[in-house]
Amino acid sequence: MSYLNNLFSLQGKVAVVIGGTGELCGAMAMSLAQAGAEVVLVGSSQEKANDRLARIQAAGGKGYFIAADITNPVGLQELLTTVIERSGQCDILINGAGVNSTTPFLEITEEEYESVFAVNTRAVFLACQVFVKYFLDNGLAASIINIGSMSAVIPLSQVFTYSMSKAAVHNISRNLAREWAMQNIRVNTLVPGFFPAQQNRKILSPDRVKKIMDHTPMNRFGKAEELSGATLLLASDAGSFITGEEIAVDGGFAAMTI
Repeated sequence: MSYLNNLFSLQGKVAVVIGGTGELCGAMAMSLAQAGAEVVLVGSSQEKANDRLARIQAAGGKGYFIAADITNPVGLQELLTTVIERSGQCDILINGAGVNSTTPFLEITEEEYESVFAVNTRAVFLACQVFVKYFLDNGLAASIINIGSMSAVIPLSQVFTYSMSKAAVHNISRNLAREWAMQNIRVNTLVPGFFPAQQNRKILSPDRVKKIMDHTPMNRFGKAEELSGATLLLASDAGSFITGEEIAVDGGFAAMTI
């Protein structure tokens, strides 16, 4: 057990989880906290944060919530400044905020397009700029985990703007991994398969669920806590030589399309 603890331990680390009040990133934050990290949940809902923090604390972890505007650099810089003031450092960044849209392609407005990209892509771009400057200025080894999507890898119907925005996240993650590997800053993409969450429940009609299950060898949706293993691998020293990768947690969905 001491070997495993040393390999995956996050004792003394501070993890900022943007989107941490949501279902999937909230479960990821829980796993980081249980591995010893202090977690900072970033979102817009204090109520959701309180529920998640209560569960984290009940499991012996520690963390706190910061409300932040992640779509502009000022808000992100204020977020980082607050984290440094309260926790003294930051070692792990998870970019997991996301919004979805089911608007038919020919009906997508510029306003909708811009609003989806503002959260799913621009916020990731800006967070990487703000936090990596801090990592580089302080000579810190760090891990960035950007949340991608199977729809960025495999064409899926009804989620055009979401798929485009997430494909950009996959691309920037690979480019930044190459850029910063020599500085010991790892950048990876965690790619969930189908996990019921707030942003996709509205498109999960019975017919769509059947199609998803038909293409998922495990024949079920994922459970949020099943992202924990991949999260800890990418965040801890166990993944110290992993960067620029896309790690799918999808029940075999991607394998069915090869």
